[in-house]
Amino acid sequence: MNTGNVPPVPAEPREPIGQVRNAKGKFVTTLDHEERAAEAARLKAEHPAMTYKQIADAVGYSNKGEAWRAVDRCRKAVLQQAGADLVASEAAQLDELYVSALEVLERDHVTVSHGRIVTGADGEPLLDDGPKLAAIRELRALRESYRKLHGLDAEKKVNITGGIRYEVVGIAAEDLK
Repeated sequence: MNTGNVPPVPAEPREPIGQVRNAKGKFVTTLDHEERAAEAARLKAEHPAMTYKQIADAVGYSNKGEAWRAVDRCRKAVLQQAGADLVASEAAQLDELYVSALEVLERDHVTVSHGRIVTGADGEPLLDDGPKLAAIRELRALRESYRKLHGLDAEKKVNITGGIRYEVVGIAAEDLK
């Protein structure tokens, strides 16, 4: 049945999808599986009124559940890719900040007081370590942000020690024996 905006089912449906297992007996995805899933997702996106049964028939799935799972896998893959793109963007920003902080760390900074450069007894400007120390703190904070972004920090485990003492009220200890 064609509702007008739904493409017709191909006259010659594809071969049913075979189950492929790896050496450990686990199901694996093949290129054909991925192509069919992408086609199912494209059909659903282009024709929202198309049922999963119609998609299954058009793409070669044996039932509507397989078509739904294929479309759902594509949705999840898009979300994962979007998340990976976001992480990459954040990492690039952190990299730029890291380079800027390194530039501050590598420069020599002179001490300034009341708008004038402070000089030593030899007439040479005194160096100020404050900006370098601030750059080191910033570098450390950026590294921490990078570790959190990529989930590199180990889980924190809490050990709780102690005991529990039970007290029975109203019964003599001799009666419990």
